Amino acid sequence: MSDESESGRLWAPWRIDYILGAKANDCPFCTGWDAGPGVEHLVLTKQRHSMVIMNRYPYTGGHLMVVPQEHVNSITDLSEEAYIELMLLLRESTARLVHALGCHGVNTGINQGEAAGAGIESHVHIHLVPRWRGDTNFMPVTASVRVVSQGLDHAFGMLRPYFEDLDAG
Repeated sequence: MSDESESGRLWAPWRIDYILGAKANDCPFCTGWDAGPGVEHLVLTKQRHSMVIMNRYPYTGGHLMVVPQEHVNSITDLSEEAYIELMLLLRESTARLVHALGCHGVNTGINQGEAAGAGIESHVHIHLVPRWRGDTNFMPVTASVRVVSQGLDHAFGMLRPYFEDLDAG
């Protein structure tokens, strides 16, 4: 038996599937685009040039991304039509996220390039991270850990009804 205390450990057994699983060479955003709305790829809605997808590795429950169909690494490379639709969908998604989850605020961010923190730098996307007063507790400060208190399936079920009417028909 180790001298280390079990009480100081956080367990995330769901991560082992990602760690040991085969890594797709495909862009997860393009894969989601091809699949369309549904829980398997966490796509909440798809329009002509952009879609709303849930982050599979969220900072908080309900963490969304607004993603253009165009596979480019910067918003400056988007066509004007795609850029306008992306920004309109960003605005609409923010309102629906607040309404669906009752969050008190939303962090919005675009990481363009690896140096800016982009995890998927080849396909630009906009993060929407819902925030609630008091949602940041001692865990990030003392243990460099975030606690996500809601599963993806549950969050998808709460959010999808608020996005269904946005689907391109």
